[in-house]
Amino acid sequence: MINTKGEIRRIVILNCYTNHMFSIFLLFSFFITFEYCSARDTITINNSLKDEGVNTIISAGENFELGFFTPNGSSISRRYVGIWYYKLNPQTVVWVANRNNPLRDSGGAFVVAEDGNLRVLDKNGKSYWGTNLERSSSLHRTVKLLDNGNLIVCNGDQESHSVKILWQSFANPTDTFLPGMKMDETIGLTSWTSNEDPAPGNFSFEQDQGEKNQYIIWKRSLRYWKSSVIGKLVGTSEMSSAISYFLSNFTLKISPNNSVPFITSSLYSDTRMVMTHWGQLQYLKLDSQKIWSLVWVEPRDRCSVFNACGNFGSCNSKYDSMCKCLPGFMPNSIESWNAGEYSGGCSRKTNVCSEDAKSDTFLSLKMMKVGNPDSQFNAKNEVECKSECLNNCHCYAYSYEDTEKGSQGDSDSAVCWIWSEDLNNLQEEHEHGCDLHVRVAFSDIEGNHSYQTDKHMSLLEIIVVTLTALVILILLSSTVTYIYLRKRNQENTQESRGYVKKKSGINMYGSEKYIRDMIESGRFKEDDAQAIDIPHFHLESILDATNNFANVNKLGQGGFGPVYKGKFPGGQEMAVKRLSSCSGQGLEEFKNEVVLIAKLQHRNLVKLLGYCLEEDEKMLIYEYMPNRSLDAFIFDRKRCGLLDWDMRLKIILGIARGLLYLHEDSRLRIIHRDLKASNILLDEEMNPKISDFGLARIFGGKETAANTERVVGTYGYMSPEYALDGHFSVKSDVFSFGVVVLEIISGKRNTGFYQVEHELSLLGYAWHLWKVDRVLDFMDQTLSDTCNADECLKYVNVGLLCLQEDPNERPTMSNVVFMLSSESNTLPSPKEPAFVLRRCLSSRASTSSKMETFSRNELTVTLENGR
Repeated sequence: MINTKGEIRRIVILNCYTNHMFSIFLLFSFFITFEYCSARDTITINNSLKDEGVNTIISAGENFELGFFTPNGSSISRRYVGIWYYKLNPQTVVWVANRNNPLRDSGGAFVVAEDGNLRVLDKNGKSYWGTNLERSSSLHRTVKLLDNGNLIVCNGDQESHSVKILWQSFANPTDTFLPGMKMDETIGLTSWTSNEDPAPGNFSFEQDQGEKNQYIIWKRSLRYWKSSVIGKLVGTSEMSSAISYFLSNFTLKISPNNSVPFITSSLYSDTRMVMTHWGQLQYLKLDSQKIWSLVWVEPRDRCSVFNACGNFGSCNSKYDSMCKCLPGFMPNSIESWNAGEYSGGCSRKTNVCSEDAKSDTFLSLKMMKVGNPDSQFNAKNEVECKSECLNNCHCYAYSYEDTEKGSQGDSDSAVCWIWSEDLNNLQEEHEHGCDLHVRVAFSDIEGNHSYQTDKHMSLLEIIVVTLTALVILILLSSTVTYIYLRKRNQENTQESRGYVKKKSGINMYGSEKYIRDMIESGRFKEDDAQAIDIPHFHLESILDATNNFANVNKLGQGGFGPVYKGKFPGGQEMAVKRLSSCSGQGLEEFKNEVVLIAKLQHRNLVKLLGYCLEEDEKMLIYEYMPNRSLDAFIFDRKRCGLLDWDMRLKIILGIARGLLYLHEDSRLRIIHRDLKASNILLDEEMNPKISDFGLARIFGGKETAANTERVVGTYGYMSPEYALDGHFSVKSDVFSFGVVVLEIISGKRNTGFYQVEHELSLLGYAWHLWKVDRVLDFMDQTLSDTCNADECLKYVNVGLLCLQEDPNERPTMSNVVFMLSSESNTLPSPKEPAFVLRRCLSSRASTSSKMETFSRNELTVTLENGR
């Protein structure tokens, strides 16, 4: 019995000891596994990276991550190895290994091969990318991802404790430059082909081989942008000292006159420089909200492109026709110049220095950016600088910089720059431009007073000019007096006939009563057009411009009628809106368009250029919008991808500002009453412009609301109080704006949306997702890579606030603009919007006077078909 108990005790002790040791083993194994996983920033011969599951390596400080990825929105069949910022949404890729040769399916591997090279292999072992190192044993080869984003291949000898870097991604970049890299003649950045394709694109950025510490962007084989040489011309540098310092890996020696301001360790942290696929070099910084903000960009506009207008062509990005030749010069190719192909440049009309220098003069151009000069010397004064250029037949232009003057008036520190080659990269009104004097033949600019010349007039010339000016002044005074007296007599005659008008068209337009009377009357005569000061186009000129309304020029069809593109003499393009004889709209809507929009001046309202009222024709002439209407983008599955998140937010804010102008800032308070996606036009830079004022109404200064028995508009955009009771106010436009906001964000049309599970309209679906905290599901899926989640929540919140059933609870447009522009995300909580349930109503659009009645669930809606 004793032996039995002793045996049992030994068994129990042994079991306890065994369990204790097993627990220690498990705990030890856990720590080993944890240490290995947490410190996994390397790849060795025995530890490859597989494209399966979540299998990546992460830098020690968790700044960067390396693994297999699929670019934004591209097919899953294309797989790349790349480096991106760790846990940053959306994914920001900074380096791609096999950018020229993607894997066509998953199952690949990123390995240290037997020959010691780093390779990307498919599942069959075929190499798709690799380093080009000398063949060596791979036993001591280690691949490590550093915390600055640099991937290095090193040869580590553990016995001698020596490590040698054999290859690094910083010396082989793709499209991104990171702090710690150094831009020299051996490396450069090459853009992606597109946002979804990392293959080498059309644009590359590198150091300019001809200038030290200067840089250039190439568009294939053409120079697309160049940084200016610091110090040659005062203030002409397009690349700041801070950027140059960054590209040199903080080793650039900056002169005292070009010191780098605010150099701190934080200035360059969390920054990157990217060569974009559309040709811009961008320097970005990650802010505290983990959002990339743009710090610096080149080329910043169309004129910043290298030699955008060619030699002797001057550029100004403020105008649609940005290029023009200097006086005395003409385009080398009229056809290409009119077509917008400006690189052909200009050439002289008359050769300079043909006989003697006295036949030439200089054109004085202020604030001009220009390519670097060919020579320079120290001149005593500007007369000496000008004389040097005038006596040199190869001198095209000069610029004189006087910094300090001596006691005799001469300069102790002055420079004269001479251009003996073609003038290029000319740009007007440049912030850091210089005073440029261009040499021209005097005969080429006689009579042209647009530019100032340097030639001094003789006493006889001064007398002749003075006498001529006096004669012209006397003639002008006589003419003005005659016109004034004649106009006064006409006004007196009109008053005697019972007309009640002001003395000028401007005053008449400023009279709200006059505008109301004009719209409500049954007339629209020539004197009305003069009162609102808008051009009348003759029918014959419109027929010529539209080629007799040819189908090839037809831009679209609306409730008003067809719209055609017209090209008028001089090359100006316009949109001609022609009232259809079968349209439900008539003289009232036509007058609304002409009278209300004629004097409205806002960047987010379409500009009316004129009208035509001849025979049975009623036509409106607008500025031409090359990108047509908003609905052609957001509701088209092929084109919606062209509107990224930032562009959609820009469009929403632009519409809001246009409505704010109509409601509060214009001289006449205007309610649009037909705001919808198809009435938002987009210019060449995708800026939104509100159009179609045929149904608009003006309010008096103290009016806030009105009623109508004739409900007009478009189903799906009308507010409930207007659709049901004919009651409209500025809050009716706010409701329509809310619908447009949700359509822009979702990419879905309100009138065509049907959510089967809950029988919800688009507004109801947005409300449902808002209540269950799934707002991001409402967003257009093409925006998933560019969308900011906080901004999405804010914009949907504002949209739902605008859609509340009670108009008193909807915000004004001034509040809407404030909420959208504010950086704060703290907004009021919306209440349930109107029209939550989907009603089976026709979405057909027209402006017929026929009334239709729809009924469901004991609710009757009577409305006129919208356009």
